[in-house]
Amino acid sequence: MITNQTKIRVRYGETDQMGYVYYGNYAQFFEVGRVEWLRALGASYKSLEESGIMLPVIELNIKYMKPARYDDLLTITTILTKKPLVKIEFDFEVRNEKNELLTTGYTSLVFMDMKKNKPMKAPSYLLEQIYAQFN
Repeated sequence: MITNQTKIRVRYGETDQMGYVYYGNYAQFFEVGRVEWLRALGASYKSLEESGIMLPVIELNIKYMKPARYDDLLTITTILTKKPLVKIEFDFEVRNEKNELLTTGYTSLVFMDMKKNKPMKAPSYLLEQIYAQFN
């Protein structure tokens, strides 16, 4: 398991008329978590794309327990629970400053060859970095 935590401050425009974070914004929070998870590993979405690899989301699941509100400082915990090959899967936890669990989520992404537009095995340099840290 490899985890990373990212802090996000809720902006006014991310809330709905009730003052809660609009439900669709959690997918973006998860994206920020994944990008920062990769960056902490020493890779980046940008470098993957520059090498001809994209990572489209093929599955998303979100469970809402409590609302986040404007100006809350959220901690997005991104967790890789199993070793990737062609797919990479993440679990997420969103907590507020009181450490209350607000939301959980899951995404599955597939490594895609941008030229062939076909799934492919994760690049070996990324697998080596992941496998070296996997508990």
